[in-house]
Amino acid sequence: MRSVLLFLLCASFFATELGAQTAKQAPATAPVYGYKVVRTYPHDRGSFTEGFFVLDGQFWEGTGLEGRSYIRRTDIESGRVLQQYNIPSQYFGEGIIIFGDQLFELTYKHGVAFVYDKKTFKQLKTFKYSGEGWALTTDGKNLIFDDGSSSLKFLDPATFKEVRRITVTDAGKPVDQLNELEYIKGEIWANIWQENKIARIDPKTGKVNSWIDMRGLLSVMESVGTDVLNGIAYDAKTDRIFVTGKFWPKVFEITVGPKK
Repeated sequence: MRSVLLFLLCASFFATELGAQTAKQAPATAPVYGYKVVRTYPHDRGSFTEGFFVLDGQFWEGTGLEGRSYIRRTDIESGRVLQQYNIPSQYFGEGIIIFGDQLFELTYKHGVAFVYDKKTFKQLKTFKYSGEGWALTTDGKNLIFDDGSSSLKFLDPATFKEVRRITVTDAGKPVDQLNELEYIKGEIWANIWQENKIARIDPKTGKVNSWIDMRGLLSVMESVGTDVLNGIAYDAKTDRIFVTGKFWPKVFEITVGPKK
């Protein structure tokens, strides 16, 4: 009986130690923050938003759906369209970003990236890529590309060739369905498709530094006929962050709130 008790005590001790070691080794999930709405601005409810950023005090937006895809500049305060180019109807437009004097635009399943003159929207050239195209942003050196998976590819803007890639993870697990992107103060911010949250990603390691819970932006009435949260824009000159979504009636200026 003593030997049985001793065996049980030892087994219990080792199980406890193993559990403690496992808990120490398991990576923690990233903290979750809330948000505060600072102000709202008008947004075209007909826009199926795929790409979104701020430049020169204006919103720049790229939209999707065949026959309804365009790139445009709008006045932030009024929502007035300042310039628009409708892309050929066979293409489903996706993410957009400006690098230098050129505007880059992805397409969903055609494997073609269009490059335009940023002032005139005149098409300058195209690049080919494999797989789907979802979103683009830039860190000032490379383009950052996602295809809806957990991978982010860093591309040379001159050639559209891959320089490196990272896998986005939280607690050691891949985070997929990465959607619209924005580079903000050394982090990559990413919408997660079909989820009301934003991941803030370390561009060196791919680890999610934190999450922002974006639930509750639209009222029940405002959300009728809308699609997913998809659009992050950062105005570095005024240090303002904006978010919107597909067919949303508003753009929201936000600040990040306390931990949830």
